[in-house]
This record gives sequence, structure tokens and C-alpha cells, in this order.
Amino acid sequence: MAGDDLHREGRLPYTFRLEGFEGPLDLLLHLIQKNELDIFNIPIALITEQYLEYLQLMKVLDLDVAGEYLLMASTLLHIKSKMLLPKSSEEEEEEEEEDPRAELIRRLLEYQKYKQAAGELEKRPLLDRDVFIRLVTPEPGEEPEEERVEVNLFELLEAFRQVLERVKLESVHEVILEHLSVEDKIQEILTILEREKRSMAFHRLFPEQASRKVVIITLLAILELVKMKRIRIFQLAPFETIRVSPL
Repeated sequence: MAGDDLHREGRLPYTFRLEGFEGPLDLLLHLIQKNELDIFNIPIALITEQYLEYLQLMKVLDLDVAGEYLLMASTLLHIKSKMLLPKSSEEEEEEEEEDPRAELIRRLLEYQKYKQAAGELEKRPLLDRDVFIRLVTPEPGEEPEEERVEVNLFELLEAFRQVLERVKLESVHEVILEHLSVEDKIQEILTILEREKRSMAFHRLFPEQASRKVVIITLLAILELVKMKRIRIFQLAPFETIRVSPL
């Protein structure tokens, strides 16, 4: 059986839950930022298409997608269908008041406001109040600590999609038995990171010439390590290569 189709003979024996990660509004804001769109004039067809692509990625990974993601998908499809309907002359006059996107835009703006406020609170100094550090003088010749920009789940999924696209299709007549679990992959990744000692590029954790199944199990292991707070996913600058380091 080709490893290209993981679900043909049953699903992977592992499910990763999205608890603690971002929700559907985060995904929409991510897509708006990624495409450099005007939040007040969202091209609903484009956003809906890309949103559904992310849901498909989650399905490929057997991620336990919360109902709110599916509800948002239905909302986007409903808005898209309303915007595709031909408008009468009276409807055109009332178009500004009846923009099907209005409620979604309101929710996005409100969510964005609270998210930014939460981000500002997180930046407030905690030193000498809740957190205490031991000052260490760097040793001569010691490399400085890397500056890090946090990566969200959807940026990670986008990087995974790029890795998945590079996976070569396996020959249907070739039978390869791969006895690999997420738990095995977790230990393998931790060993690699301990050997590296510094951060490494995200794509280097995916073996060359790996099958689609191995690639998927590798990402599930990375997500589990993030959830366990054993590794950190970051960028040295926005939109640069995603990197991974142990915590």
C-alpha cells in the first residue's frame, strides 16, 4: 500500500488536540496579515479558500479540530454565498448597510483589540515582582543569545505544508513497513536538539526522502513537544525561517 494515503486503511493511531492553541479568529487574523489585506474590506472568497486549506491540513494531521473552527467555516461559506448572489437595484442602494461581512469584521476588530491588550500586558516587566533572575556575565567568546520572535500554530502549519509539498510520491507497488510512533519521534527530536545544542531550522527535523507518514508523525511530535513545553518554535525575525530549540 502506498504510504501516500494515510487514511485509506485507517487513521493514524494518534490524535493531537488543539487545546491551548489559537482559535478560528486567530486563523483569520493570521490570513489577513499574511496576505496584507485590509480588515475592513476582506476578499471573502480568498480568505474562505485559504481557511478551508488550513482545515484540510488539520484533517491530514488528525488534529482534533474544535467545533468553533467548523462553525467559522460555515459562516465564511454563508457570507461568500450571499456576496455571490446577484443584487437588485434596491439592494445595491442598501449595500453599505447590509454588507454580509459586517458582523465578522466587528468580531475580528473586537478580538484583535483584546488580543493586542493582552500582548501589551504580557510585555510589562515581571522582574523583581514575580520573576527573579540570576545575572550571568557571558564568557569570553561565548555566542550571544538569539533574539526570538514567537511563531503561532498557523505559521507552523504553513511551514509544514511546504515540507509536505516536497515529499515525493511513493511508488504504489513498493511496500515499506514503517514502525514509527509519535512517542518514538519525540525522543528522536529531543536527541537531535540536545546534540545540536543550539536552535536548528524547522525543516531539518524532517528526514530527506521521508514518506508522507513519517513527515506527518514528525510534525505531530513537534506539536506535542510544544504542548509539553519541551521545545520552543520561533523566528529570528518576522517571516524568516522557523527555528526550533529545546527549553
